[in-house]
Amino acid sequence: MSAHAEAVPGAMPGPAAEGRDGLRLDKFLVFARFVRTRGKAQALIEGRRVRINSQVVEKTHALVRPGDVLTFPQGRQIRVVRILQLPLRRGSAPDAALAYEDVPAAGQPVVAGGARLED
Repeated sequence: MSAHAEAVPGAMPGPAAEGRDGLRLDKFLVFARFVRTRGKAQALIEGRRVRINSQVVEKTHALVRPGDVLTFPQGRQIRVVRILQLPLRRGSAPDAALAYEDVPAAGQPVVAGGARLED
């Protein structure tokens, strides 16, 4: 795809458009401090253990956007979070917690923000 194709409405976004159209799921999991490394995020995703808006995800490069709901295991619980904003980098835990909110699932206790997946 040429550089010109990215400027055309409806064209498939390329890596350069990531910040404008969304953020890779593996990067979001790291930036929001759910996992420590992209390798661990990739293993979680490739193991079909993450959902975006109730759809199982297998591709680490799947884009997430504000408003998307992520579902994934954390310890013995299932974590459900709604993305509020896309972080630009991995920051402090309080900054990372601003990127999402917990969504209580039916019959599930809410996990306190800032908790991390098992490493």
